[in-house]
Amino acid sequence: MASWVDRVGDFFALDDDWVRPDGGIGRSDVVLTVVSVAVSLFVLELMRSVGSLSQVDGPVWQQVLLTAVPCLFLLPRRRWPLTTAALASAGYLAIGIYVPLMTSLLSTQVVFFLVVFAGVAWARNRRAMVVVYAVILAAMFLWLVWSFAVGRVLRDMAPAPDPGALFSVTVAAALMAGTINILYFGGAVIGGQMAWRSARQRADLEQQTATIREQAEGLRDNAIIEERLRIARELHDVVAHHVSGIGVQAAAARRVLDTDPEAAKGALGRIEDGSRDAVIQMRGLLGTLRKGEASAAVEGAGVDGSVDAAPDFTPQPGLGDLPELVTSRTTSSLTVVHDLVEESDDDLVRVPDAVGHSLYRTAQEALTNVTRHSSARTARVTVRVGARSAEVEVTDDGRPRPGTSGTGMGQLGIRERISSHHGTVEMGPRPLGGYRVRARIPLRSGGGS
Repeated sequence: MASWVDRVGDFFALDDDWVRPDGGIGRSDVVLTVVSVAVSLFVLELMRSVGSLSQVDGPVWQQVLLTAVPCLFLLPRRRWPLTTAALASAGYLAIGIYVPLMTSLLSTQVVFFLVVFAGVAWARNRRAMVVVYAVILAAMFLWLVWSFAVGRVLRDMAPAPDPGALFSVTVAAALMAGTINILYFGGAVIGGQMAWRSARQRADLEQQTATIREQAEGLRDNAIIEERLRIARELHDVVAHHVSGIGVQAAAARRVLDTDPEAAKGALGRIEDGSRDAVIQMRGLLGTLRKGEASAAVEGAGVDGSVDAAPDFTPQPGLGDLPELVTSRTTSSLTVVHDLVEESDDDLVRVPDAVGHSLYRTAQEALTNVTRHSSARTARVTVRVGARSAEVEVTDDGRPRPGTSGTGMGQLGIRERISSHHGTVEMGPRPLGGYRVRARIPLRSGGGS
């Protein structure tokens, strides 16, 4: 079992290395000091008016000085807490010794209480605080004993004791003075320590908040890097597909160049279209990845430093694969519907592979969020394709399920993916209920890129 010394040390946090920041002297301290001086002088005048200070022999200016000066200790109480508490205690003792009635002013006692409170609450060195306050309490105790010894306390507290009272004058006066001082100093010291602990907890919370913010930013940066690397790999496959097609068409054109010039022209036209698509897609990739050049070195290595597995040459899914995705996401609790809107026939087929793949991944992520985080019973995937743009829209009729909020990295990935094609994304609740994710990418024929 811990001794009382250990308990006192734990209460005052003597082993805590945290240092409370300097409170300084601010406008609030100046205002409090000025108000305290004004209120104290007002109380002094009231006491003089009712004759409570008639036994004070000093002149009025001395009474004013002894009332106003203690209030000035409120000004530096947070800047130099222990020094201020020590000087204020010395001043209070001096007034109590030479003009005892002046310490009976309520305003003076309140000011001294605030100074003692602030000394504990703002002391930077906890061990020095305990030493200083031990000296202050010992001095106050000796002053109280001395007051009893010379009979001053008895004379002031009980000029005419009741002969039928339970306690004698000496015992009653000692108990009353002791109780008042214990409550007075105990309240100031305990209250100041609680204020210090509250400040300590706030500092911990601020530090934890800063740490969490840094970790969140780190996760966000990692998510962006991972998404860009995934885009790079996907567009690499698309460009490789175009280059392979260019090679096939070039070989065909070479073979029929002399015998069938029209067929050769068609092959060369397809080579032109394929190379243009490849260049546009590479420009979009470089525009996205240029922001993260410093982090590109992580490509090709796993978290443990191992080399990635061999690349997957499976064709990447596109808008034409959305019906299969919709079918796979339909369950007994969720019905997913697919709609296709084309301005003219074969618009869907003419969508570039990279654009179609990005829109497919957007719909996939949106449906994943519906399954994980929504109470929706119905979801709809609508694809709109025209000569100028291609877009996908995923809507549902549900509400967020409590306790299933995600990290937001999926939505961040959607924005990064669509921005690589200079597209736009709209995500948010619908006015009549549910949620909507809409991604639109301009096409080359419409002036995009």
